[in-house]
Amino acid sequence: MQDCIFCKIIRGEIPAIIVYEDDFSLAFLDINPINIGHALLLPKEHYENIFDMPEELLAKLSTTSKKLATAIKNGLNADGVNVISNNGRVSGQLVYHAHTHIIPRYDGDGFAHWKGKRGYQSGEAREIAEKIKTGIK
Repeated sequence: MQDCIFCKIIRGEIPAIIVYEDDFSLAFLDINPINIGHALLLPKEHYENIFDMPEELLAKLSTTSKKLATAIKNGLNADGVNVISNNGRVSGQLVYHAHTHIIPRYDGDGFAHWKGKRGYQSGEAREIAEKIKTGIK
């Protein structure tokens, strides 16, 4: 994708502070970090989100995200790490090149988590579980 900002970073057309690179992925520091050390991991090939990505590549990226999460936690003395992938506009995806946020977390950092809206009504959880199961391929 010629206009994709992440593809431009991969091609070296836009500068980035790279923290990791291998044959299939690149990770760099987010320019608007939630916390200092917030990195983005993405495949070098353009895929819009995880739904478009081959499973083999997704598996490799999962292993790499663990490697980076461990490095960020240990290297920055973080108390924890969020590993988040937004897929689609309503999920918060802003750049349509698949990527994973790896965010160092610290006690009292003020980054709030969302709260559940409500519990399931009687029988509703089983019905929802069945709908999910029918979508598994």
